[in-house]
Amino acid sequence: MAQVISPLPGTFYVKPSPEAALYKNPGDPVAIGETIGLIEVMKTFIEVKAEFAGTFSAYVAEDGLPVTAGQVLAEVVV
Repeated sequence: MAQVISPLPGTFYVKPSPEAALYKNPGDPVAIGETIGLIEVMKTFIEVKAEFAGTFSAYVAEDGLPVTAGQVLAEVVV
């Protein structure tokens, strides 16, 4: 199991907009460089990208809540 780690502090989002679908659902394939979430810092949105390929397992961080740098955001089975 590999972990997707937050590169910076901010607010974590699991979809690109409130009405959009989740970036990833459990069982979805994940490619290197694929966006799995967003972190908002001072009205700027930074894409969180996977650094490895595999199968998406779950989001660990909750949507819309603050995260810290180094916090686990999601897990991927490689």
